[in-house]
Amino acid sequence: MKIPSCQLYLISPLDVGGDFPEQLKSALEAGAVAAFQFRVKDVAPDEAALLAEPLKAICDAHDVAFIVNDDVALAKCLGADGVHLGQGDGSLKDARAELGDQIQIGITCHDSRHLAMEAGEGGANYVAFGAFFATQTKETHHQPEVDVLQWWSNIMEIPCVAIGGITPENCQPLIDAGADFLAVSGSVWKDPKGPAHAVKRFADILSVN
Repeated sequence: MKIPSCQLYLISPLDVGGDFPEQLKSALEAGAVAAFQFRVKDVAPDEAALLAEPLKAICDAHDVAFIVNDDVALAKCLGADGVHLGQGDGSLKDARAELGDQIQIGITCHDSRHLAMEAGEGGANYVAFGAFFATQTKETHHQPEVDVLQWWSNIMEIPCVAIGGITPENCQPLIDAGADFLAVSGSVWKDPKGPAHAVKRFADILSVN
């Protein structure tokens, strides 16, 4: 089966308890998802690990990369496939020294070409630009132009992730501009017909690009 040139990068809601593992499983079974980011806040490390372990098992079973947001120690503890670092979450150099070369490290670059070049030259495995659209998932202060994706894809082979308020209705310009991954959260988990329905809508769009 042909892999779309752009794939989905799912980001968890803050609440991953209850029936969320079943929601995640149904989303991954709908296709087109390459990575899942575990993102919880204000949770003790032991509790975070307990919440993450079954979700990582689901990702492993579906050959989806399991990425930990912000927490290098948790990523190492879980044997995660990667860690995503914001600009205030410690240095790329320190994370690489702690995790080694086999773990993917992604860096938030907001709307900054300078930060993206620093990350790429520093050994990041991907860079993330956003928020491209209004989002309720997290507070944002940066809104890049879509052409930053085209600029990046023309000069660098390191993948770029587009993030922020992305829906099936507004994603096409990001795909056309060269995004390798669409980071999505609310548009999937809050879909009234369920996450599998939302992922399938994205998958249908990505499969023809």
